[in-house]
Amino acid sequence: MNFFLLYVSLPALLFGIMSKTPFAELNNPPFLIATTLGTAGAFVAAMIVGRLLGRLSFREATLAGLSGAFGNIGYMGPGLALAVLGPKAAAPTALIFCCDAIFLFSVVPLLIELSDRDHPSLLHALGVVSRQIVLNPLIMSACAGALAAALHLEFPVAIMNTLAFLQNAAAPVALFVLGVTVALRPFGRIPWEVPGVIAVKLLLHPLIVFALMLLLGPFTPEWAVTAVLMASLPPALNVFVIARQFDTWIEPASVAVLIGTFASVVTLTSVMWLIKSGQLAFP
Repeated sequence: MNFFLLYVSLPALLFGIMSKTPFAELNNPPFLIATTLGTAGAFVAAMIVGRLLGRLSFREATLAGLSGAFGNIGYMGPGLALAVLGPKAAAPTALIFCCDAIFLFSVVPLLIELSDRDHPSLLHALGVVSRQIVLNPLIMSACAGALAAALHLEFPVAIMNTLAFLQNAAAPVALFVLGVTVALRPFGRIPWEVPGVIAVKLLLHPLIVFALMLLLGPFTPEWAVTAVLMASLPPALNVFVIARQFDTWIEPASVAVLIGTFASVVTLTSVMWLIKSGQLAFP
């Protein structure tokens, strides 16, 4: 039941963010390219770290890459961004949320499918992944939210109340599932690759995004700072959910989410302090 709520609450949250953001603010291709390149860079770096430190298979390294690139932009991101930067952070947060979800939930199934030696051909693999991408609830909800914003659609109160309920349930359900998962999956040691993957997510990813904001900008200072803040978030619970879905790298994924969340108390708080003190600023 809790996993069911988790699967429906995140699409509702993504739809809500996208639909409430003015469509004109969503049309910012340079910013989309910069943040997506940052996520892609962290994904490749985490895959390499997983291969080198943990001697992971390509399939396992793909999940390690996801852990090093996909932050908790759904549950932690919007609240932190609005608390630190105010309402101006809503639009860039929505864009990062949408683009990261589309990129990672497209690339990961493709690489997993290609790593499966039983698939008949490359064309078959692309067909399978294409269906998964088109039918992915996160991507569908993001596109539906953007369409609702473009058309200025208004929904009945009953539908909005249901969406609000699901959005509010996202964070508590995610934390409960994570706690139960960790409790039911005891581990004797931390896999070698996990600290390296966490370092990529919490340290390298923000640095990559910071550099891209300078190289591909200039962007509005609030947008650039929001991008760095989002890149500083710890691995998302969805990393573990996807690991379970593909039955790959399950225990290390749960460890990475747990330890990454604890470690982010120091790293993420430091980034927030730099932002609030004005020491992390863009021209």
